[in-house]
Amino acid sequence: MTDLLPDGAIKLAQRAENKTDAIRQVGATLVEVGAVEPEYVEAMLEREEMVSTFVGEGVSIPHGTDASRAHVKRTALAVLQFPDGVDWNGNDVRLCVGIAAKGSEQVGILSSLAQVLLDADAAARLRGADSPETIVGILQSMDEETVQ
Repeated sequence: MTDLLPDGAIKLAQRAENKTDAIRQVGATLVEVGAVEPEYVEAMLEREEMVSTFVGEGVSIPHGTDASRAHVKRTALAVLQFPDGVDWNGNDVRLCVGIAAKGSEQVGILSSLAQVLLDADAAARLRGADSPETIVGILQSMDEETVQ
């Protein structure tokens, strides 16, 4: 999973007014790292209207619709940390993991992230990370545990 995090894809200590702002920020990060075209961000907002991307443990995983794959240049993740929290339909989100997937690998990425989030300690370490390297290290260690 860590190979899907290009330089600049992890941003700590961010602020968002609301979930729409948070989704726009994570989408903009995916645009900045060259993973998606700007149209993909609107598809992320559209997906959120269909079903909440809040997954528990203070984490949301916004991603586009199936049709929006046409706007994905390469599969990638973006991780934004919101220490002050973002109201996500009454839930408090501290970590927003945006997914851009060219093909069906989105299901595998969601599954891998779900494994991380099932570990409450790992999720807490991600929410409280003080460096991008810490986030990469946590995700990498979870990847290694999944392989074993």
